[in-house]
Amino acid sequence: MNWASPIVLFVAGWLAAFAPTQFVVLRDLLGAPVSLGPALVVYAAFTHGLPTATLFAAMLGLGSDALSGSRLGLGALMPIAAAFFLSTRQHLLLRDERYAQFWLGLGAGVALPLGHGWILVAAHAEPAIGWHSVRQLLVLGVLNGAACPAFFWAFDRLRQSLEYPAAPTSFQAGLREMKRGRS
Repeated sequence: MNWASPIVLFVAGWLAAFAPTQFVVLRDLLGAPVSLGPALVVYAAFTHGLPTATLFAAMLGLGSDALSGSRLGLGALMPIAAAFFLSTRQHLLLRDERYAQFWLGLGAGVALPLGHGWILVAAHAEPAIGWHSVRQLLVLGVLNGAACPAFFWAFDRLRQSLEYPAAPTSFQAGLREMKRGRS
């Protein structure tokens, strides 16, 4: 197994977890923090196995919890659930289509913060939810929807350059001849 691709993914996730603290001007301009974690969870769920995607989602959630006021571990529940759901149903979804990547990124960009808010309410915390939250969810959805196809394209190119090509199989269709008649 080639470890370069998961290492690059985990470094990108670590940067995505801490990016909302660094882009204050962009956050003020958009009205929402720049969180690209949901798009990375979609990519990890589609390209890596279930254990790697789940571990990545947990690391991403714990990294965001380290910088927020919520209880440690609550932010990891929704990314782990999304990684599990997408990994187990990836055969049903269109991985290579850009429009499907956009809609999956948009859905993850809306569902993960919304689910995290519901988890905080269930944990008897008082998140700041109001009409501004609808605008933030829309901004995060569109931002992750646009970032998801870009992540698929960039990471697939990087993965192709870092990993070995697949070994040819012993049987390749079309290379065998069939002789008919008496032998």
